[in-house]
Amino acid sequence: MNQYRTETMSIDEYFQIRENSDALLEYIDGFVYMSPSPSTKHQRISRKLENKFEDFIEGNPCELFHAPYDIELKDEKVNGTKIVIPDISIICNKDGFTDARYVGVPSLIVEILSPSNQSYDLITKLNLYMNFGVKEYWIVNPMLNAVTVYALNDENMYEQHDMQKSKGEVTSRLFEGFGIDIEDIFKS
Repeated sequence: MNQYRTETMSIDEYFQIRENSDALLEYIDGFVYMSPSPSTKHQRISRKLENKFEDFIEGNPCELFHAPYDIELKDEKVNGTKIVIPDISIICNKDGFTDARYVGVPSLIVEILSPSNQSYDLITKLNLYMNFGVKEYWIVNPMLNAVTVYALNDENMYEQHDMQKSKGEVTSRLFEGFGIDIEDIFKS
């Protein structure tokens, strides 16, 4: 994940740049970050995960959104403006939908790592999502064929709920009974 500009900018400047750019740009407290274009493997993994999640949440009030879709993280306990574009978001509280984006906190977020954005997703976004109260955060690592699932505990801190590499089933704490075979996700 690369910074778009080294100096800070206002939210209005950010929206102005977004209107005139096809780049995936995220805004965190005045700084703008640019996501790399997804690879073929990234897109395949994303599609397979979307299909598995969609099948599971069919008929319940949650809804899945995939990138590019803006999430403006909003919680009265956290200051600043943060607009992120997760690879997959599952939103169960429908109050925050606007025509342009979702304003609030998704229940579950999936980020698929790229070689250039690993520390951003593993550190910056993990802490951001935990502070905002995203109940579950899945980090998918295509380089290692691994999936790590973090879930909020009673102290509102992330703890590793599950981790699988190369084979096995990875499960959700939030969606009881939901599991995905790792080999299905990573095979071409």
